[in-house]
Amino acid sequence: MTSTPTRRQFLRHSVATTAAISAGALGVSAAAQAIEPIKRDGKPAFKYSLAAYSYRDLLQAKNPEQRLSLEDFVNDCATLGLQGTELTSYYFPPDLTPDYLRSIRRHCFLMGLDVSGTAVGNDFCHPAGEKRDAEIAGVKQWVDNAAILGAPVIRIFSGHPHGTSVEEAHKLAVSAIEECCEYAGKHGVILALENHGGLTESPAGLLALVKDVQSPWFGVNLDTGNFHGSDPYADLAQLAPYAVNVQVKVSLHPAGSTRGPADMGRLARMMADVGYRGYIVLEY
Repeated sequence: MTSTPTRRQFLRHSVATTAAISAGALGVSAAAQAIEPIKRDGKPAFKYSLAAYSYRDLLQAKNPEQRLSLEDFVNDCATLGLQGTELTSYYFPPDLTPDYLRSIRRHCFLMGLDVSGTAVGNDFCHPAGEKRDAEIAGVKQWVDNAAILGAPVIRIFSGHPHGTSVEEAHKLAVSAIEECCEYAGKHGVILALENHGGLTESPAGLLALVKDVQSPWFGVNLDTGNFHGSDPYADLAQLAPYAVNVQVKVSLHPAGSTRGPADMGRLARMMADVGYRGYIVLEY
């Protein structure tokens, strides 16, 4: 497989980041609680995965000699000593078939890796019509794909208003999420809503969706780099009780400040505080 300086630097950084998260998991303090947090038994326990989005430039390299395949990415996850691999939907072939999905699942198993999850890009705030129907159908298709892969969770977005009020966009998002969650539940797949702009730009916007979506197949995909208020850590702590998947960024960008390294120990303690048991996924 082709090795480039960018890739080598990334691998070294990935190992260091994973080690920092592990070290930071010790210690528990008071956590922010909100409505109906997920109840878990046992001590906090983290497993580690890497998002294929981290390899986006390599997986989509124009030069065939530098381009990596998803199989190459999975191999690197094994080399890093991870327990899982997150296979972002964007990097699968456009003519995706069930046979290819099964081959990737087999490859992950032989490498000793879980498929920790997958991720889609969607916008559920379109009013009734072809665009909305297509967004919902696309997520349902990836529920089918995730079931074949053995991926227990799919990262989804809420979307943003399209010529409607925020209140109407919220109702549209709730309706679409519930429809897709009903479908996902029949396949044993959880949909995890990410704090990713639009209706989820603030903790209040995301928590409003958490409150209104009625499904046991729904949770939060906590992205540690996507809040840009004065205290992103405090914002993230509000969502931590609902996290079913955590995507860790190596930096944060608070309002009024320059982008700086994330405090991995603080993030780890935040998740330990709420008894999180699940995957921590590096998204670089």
